Amino acid sequence: MSQGNSDVPVPVEDQACTVRQVLDRVGGKWSIGILVAASKGPVRFTELERSVEGISRRMLTLTLRQLERDGLLVRTVYPTVPPKVEYRATEIALELYDSLVTLTTWAERHRATIAAARESYDREHGLTPVS
Repeated sequence: MSQGNSDVPVPVEDQACTVRQVLDRVGGKWSIGILVAASKGPVRFTELERSVEGISRRMLTLTLRQLERDGLLVRTVYPTVPPKVEYRATEIALELYDSLVTLTTWAERHRATIAAARESYDREHGLTPVS
């Protein structure tokens, strides 16, 4: 006899994302730049592509889809030729804005120090530098 019963609804709290999943999404390599840009107002795909350094079109598309699915972005398609598509941050994403800016500012301020620490560590441990 089977233990599972697919007819029994699973409570919403049991379906909720784990904290780790949420942090992985909002702290992802590309998510931070996208969310910061979209928090300033509606932004188009090409603007994001230019502003998020190093992201490929495919990765931008996938990340936008994931952020939209998670309720952090809203995608609006305007009936023009060619179609105009804009992304904007939702209320829950806007709550993150100050934290994300603080994090990126911290990273900018300390990136040279971190790079020097890595170089020193690699030299002390006889490692080949990793980029």
